[in-house]
Amino acid sequence: MKLIIHGGFFSESDSDEQTKRAKQEALSAIAMEAHAYLQTHTAVETAVYAVSLLEDNELFNAGYGSQIQSDGKVRLSASLMDGKTQRFSGVINIEEVKNPILIAEKLIAHDDRVLSNIGALNFARENGFEYFNPFTQHRLIEYEAKLNQKERKGTVGCVALDKDGHLAAATSTGGKGFEIPCRVSDSATVAGNFANSFAAISCTGVGEDIVSGGLATKIVTRVTDGMTLKQATDKSFKELAQINGFAGVIGITAEGEIYHSDSHPYMVWASFDVSLQVFT
Repeated sequence: MKLIIHGGFFSESDSDEQTKRAKQEALSAIAMEAHAYLQTHTAVETAVYAVSLLEDNELFNAGYGSQIQSDGKVRLSASLMDGKTQRFSGVINIEEVKNPILIAEKLIAHDDRVLSNIGALNFARENGFEYFNPFTQHRLIEYEAKLNQKERKGTVGCVALDKDGHLAAATSTGGKGFEIPCRVSDSATVAGNFANSFAAISCTGVGEDIVSGGLATKIVTRVTDGMTLKQATDKSFKELAQINGFAGVIGITAEGEIYHSDSHPYMVWASFDVSLQVFT
């Protein structure tokens, strides 16, 4: 039983050491709590649980604490993929909810499993997800001053391998900040979140680059075809470099290989196998 989580990339607003340390400590605590949860739950349940904890923490750009789009609204996206059943679900640009990953989890049992905007919100309300204002004072200050105009890359995610050898991936984002309203990132697509019975991947970075590279799906496909996770990831990042892409990934294989990579060394992540590791 293994898992690895990420909290996206450090941004300009994370330049002080206190904020960086707070993110590292939060990831450590969440990785430990999620690994304990994994002992008695499936990979899918654990991936959702870990991402919901990340969404609840205002240090990360997902759920509470998400970036604000150019029209002054917060819109959230999240997705979930069950490696065993190959079912993918997600919500795109949903407003006024707390945990988009929990709505994606609810959708995975339905025929129509990816919903956007008002359709996603109506589904959420019909299924008991109440109104929540995800704005934080920190994000409002950033929005007003446009402090994050240069560095706007942030997502959270979890991939997990459970005791039965099943894999799952979950990813959630608040967007890049100041984008055109309703811009769609990679996080609720198979380019940014993908799993099958061989491997699971969650991505962070510039959504357009990740979509252009089909990154998560490409890595998992290469593992399925016989590459190690490291080989598949490294090859995919070499191809991403050809378009000057900016991305980070975390992954696990069914054999228990854990690997992470990023095109810029600022992604913050934590993994839990037999012991906890936290790196940036």
